[in-house]
Amino acid sequence: MADVLEVTEAGLYCPAGDFWIDPWRPVPRAVITHAHADHARSGCGRYLCAAPGKLVMRSRLGSTSPIDTLRHGERTTFNGVTVSLHPAGHVLGSAQVRVEHRGQVWVVSGDYKTALDPTCTPFEPVTCDVFVTESTFGLPIYRWPAPDTIATEINAWWRANQAQGKTSVLLAYALGKAQRLAAMVDPSIGPIYGHGAVMKLVRAYRDSGVRLPSIDPVPPRAKRVGQGRALVITPASAAASGWLRAFGEVSIAQASGWMTVRGIRRRRGFEQGFVLSDHADFPGLVSAVEATGARRVLVTHGSSETFARFLRGRGLDATILHTRFAGEQADHDGGPEEEPESGARADDPAGGGGAEAEAP
Repeated sequence: MADVLEVTEAGLYCPAGDFWIDPWRPVPRAVITHAHADHARSGCGRYLCAAPGKLVMRSRLGSTSPIDTLRHGERTTFNGVTVSLHPAGHVLGSAQVRVEHRGQVWVVSGDYKTALDPTCTPFEPVTCDVFVTESTFGLPIYRWPAPDTIATEINAWWRANQAQGKTSVLLAYALGKAQRLAAMVDPSIGPIYGHGAVMKLVRAYRDSGVRLPSIDPVPPRAKRVGQGRALVITPASAAASGWLRAFGEVSIAQASGWMTVRGIRRRRGFEQGFVLSDHADFPGLVSAVEATGARRVLVTHGSSETFARFLRGRGLDATILHTRFAGEQADHDGGPEEEPESGARADDPAGGGGAEAEAP
């Protein structure tokens, strides 16, 4: 029996349905798991995404891209192939793509996490024959603390910086992580500001019905924004520019799953690191795979060979699926998930106009 999906030069393709899932070059019809740049490329003829993520997709792709949507669990067909989208818990609007053809069911998970997140719909396992899983953190060392624990740590760091008159600068992806952090922290501590790239997506989240605390754009030509009391959420790319000089004395921290590894935090030179990821940790990956009931698993990006070997040891038919998806990057300033924000200048305190900066 032929595979339902295959890898082509343009990405993961369904021949029977004539569509691609998260293609890495322009194609006539793209089914998108979520709006990070390594999964949602511009230039496709038509897009299909989960309804909660339409405004985020629009903010990333621009106003002219044709975007269709499905509610979670709603089904549509392409040439007799049934497609539905199911919550992935990664960022707002992230979805797993369920593809059914001639009795076979494949699920492409995209990026996902199993931890609860107030800014997006929780991950829901989908029963299938073949499961395509990421493995960004597919090693046993990666086990996330409870989000409440991390929130307490961030709040304590913010308060300690205030006592020293320092602005707290928290580095995070502009889409997903930034909004999640804003929803986690205690806004009574002080004002919260966002880089222009962050603010563009804060507006998309709010317009999609997600409740967030007050977050202000960084004023142009800012000097000591928040007078040493503020929390500033910004992409990591801004820290590599002269952008932070406008805030006076600062304390810089990063929120990432890679903060589990002390060596990475030391190489980056951050005073503080918080272990928080929008990807599943190792136990989350294992539980997600088991919950699908799939006997065949295709593993992509991250620790793919190690994780596939682990799954084979548990009796599954697990192999590597080579893709161009990147997941959460370990050593970079910016990265694939931040590329669409390049229209917002990293060295401009206002982030190049924030929400008006169009994605390329």
